[in-house]
Parts: sequence; C-alpha cells; structure tokens
Amino acid sequence: MVRGVFITIEGCEGTGKSTQAALLAEALREAGLSVTEVREPGGTLVSEAVRDLLLDRAHDGLDPRAEILLYEASRAELVSRVIRPALAAGGAVVCDRFFDSTTAYQGYGRGLPLDQVVRLNQFATSGIVPDITIVLDLDPAEGLARATGGGADRLEAEELGFHERVRHGFLEIAAGEPERVVVVSATGTPAEVSQRVLEAVGRLPVLAAVIH
Repeated sequence: MVRGVFITIEGCEGTGKSTQAALLAEALREAGLSVTEVREPGGTLVSEAVRDLLLDRAHDGLDPRAEILLYEASRAELVSRVIRPALAAGGAVVCDRFFDSTTAYQGYGRGLPLDQVVRLNQFATSGIVPDITIVLDLDPAEGLARATGGGADRLEAEELGFHERVRHGFLEIAAGEPERVVVVSATGTPAEVSQRVLEAVGRLPVLAAVIH
C-alpha cells in the first residue's frame, strides 16, 4: 500500500459493528496489511474514560450539548494519538464508529442543529474523512433486542423513537454521500454479513487487489 486507508463501521445498536470490524481487520491482516483496530468512543486512556462516562446509566439525562462535546473530545484524542499516526505510517485503520455516529445520534437522534454537529466533527478530526464507511442496517427494534439481552447501557436504554431517528440519520448520510458510504444489510449470520462488508470495501482501488 502506498498510503494508509481509513475504514469506518457504523450503524445502530445491535447491528454487529464490533464483530464486523474485527472480522474485517482479520481479513485485511490475512491479506498482508498492517491493521490498527480502534473504537469510538475509546482507543486511548482518556477516550476510554470518556466512554465509561458516556455509557453509564448514572448519567441518564445528560445535556445533549455536553454529550456531543464529550464525544468530540474523545475523538480528537483518538485521531491525534492513534488514527493519524497509523495512516501516516501507511497502514489500514478499521474504526468501530466515527463522526457519522455523532451526526446520526446527536444530530438526528437528539435534534441538535446539523450544521453545528458537522462543524464540531470537522474540528475534532482536523478534517480527516474515512475512505469508506460501511453502515450496517437493521430494524432498530431487532437491533435493540440483540443488544440489550444482558442489560442496556445509557444509549441502548433510549426509547425506540430515538433509535428510529438515528437509523433515519444513517440512511440520510448514506444517500447524501454515496461515493463514501455504503449501506450493508446486517441480517443473517456474521459470516454472511462479513462477506457483504468485504465486497463493499473491495470497491476501494487500494484494497481491490488484496481482498478476494
């Protein structure tokens, strides 16, 4: 690879993002690439501490403005310390959630002004944009049933209408940026979904030669 490639996995709760990110990273390593796996929020000591705060049910009712700023602070730290150096070294970065989640959850879900959300995203990332984003799509009710079998975190515990707005947000993002964002059905077995994800990322010229 002559340059790094940045892939993000997005979607609502229970769509299998973490599983698919891990499977994709494994496939890329098997193809001989150097791969860095990260998640949002998280990925650094500071970002993991912010993650714990954001998902804790003790903070139900957190002001949406405070919530988005915490996400952006975590993201800025992750980009600075992990993502940017990995891409500069020519590796592949697979990220479980990135700024599209903030647009979908805090913009469409919470109702914060989308123009402000986009500006905050750009500020936190210093303008870094994924080469390709996979949105795993599933009915929110089914996704929540999958995700909350062992109990719900602060976001999973939101009412169904919130999650339906988030799904709508992801689909709107995909419709507006079809060259970057690919919607992939999250129904079926993990192996079946993984095959769809591989076919989608194989559209990138930099990966087409190594993904089979």
